[in-house]
Amino acid sequence: MEQAQQFGLLGKNISYSFSKKYFEEKFKKLFLQNHSYNFFDVQDLNKISDLFNTSELKGFNVTIPYKEAIIPFLDELSEEAEKIGAVNCVKLIDDKKIGFNTDAFGFEKSLLIHKKPHHTKALILGDGGAAKAVKFILEKHNIDYKTVSRKSELNFENLTSDIVSEHFLIVQCTPVGTFPNVDDCIKFPFEALTSQHYIIDLIYNPTETSFIKNARKQGAITMNGYYMLEQQAEKAWSIWTK
Repeated sequence: MEQAQQFGLLGKNISYSFSKKYFEEKFKKLFLQNHSYNFFDVQDLNKISDLFNTSELKGFNVTIPYKEAIIPFLDELSEEAEKIGAVNCVKLIDDKKIGFNTDAFGFEKSLLIHKKPHHTKALILGDGGAAKAVKFILEKHNIDYKTVSRKSELNFENLTSDIVSEHFLIVQCTPVGTFPNVDDCIKFPFEALTSQHYIIDLIYNPTETSFIKNARKQGAITMNGYYMLEQQAEKAWSIWTK
């Protein structure tokens, strides 16, 4: 009989997540009857260690707010995860807990779909774990970037139209506007956007955030986080099964 294998998603308040349905459908397509994918909704950081005692656990994804907090609980990091400083995929093998970052893989795939030669300067909105993966890929493609966050020198209060008009790539990495708070939107000078701008919002639920709606009104090229999510999920699956 096929050995039972369990996978899942570590996060906080994650019942909205795409991952469970995605992997359950994948198990059906591949006729993997003894595979399961569950939510590990952990409210207390100190409870993360309990997760590793889960029966038949082979690997799990990691989302907000644990992409950086998970690192001290792991035995090894992949080269990318170490450079990025954030983990969104963990593999358990031979009593070792190994951390990977597949956000970088997924973001790179999204970036290259609409990237044009004039997309040489970027603004990264937010500075969490996902933003770290974005920075890693922008550096790989020699794209200069500035970070806009609540705590950085350049923030949502002093971000000007002039700065936005000089940066044709905008990557929205904050959770603002995520379901169920779909009407929320960060403060941003949308009037500075043009048809030359490429906007990537890493949020996938809703499919069209208030941020994307406002950007599209200005003629900007837009993309949500769904394709990135699919790509990073497939990368995670290849890591767990190789």
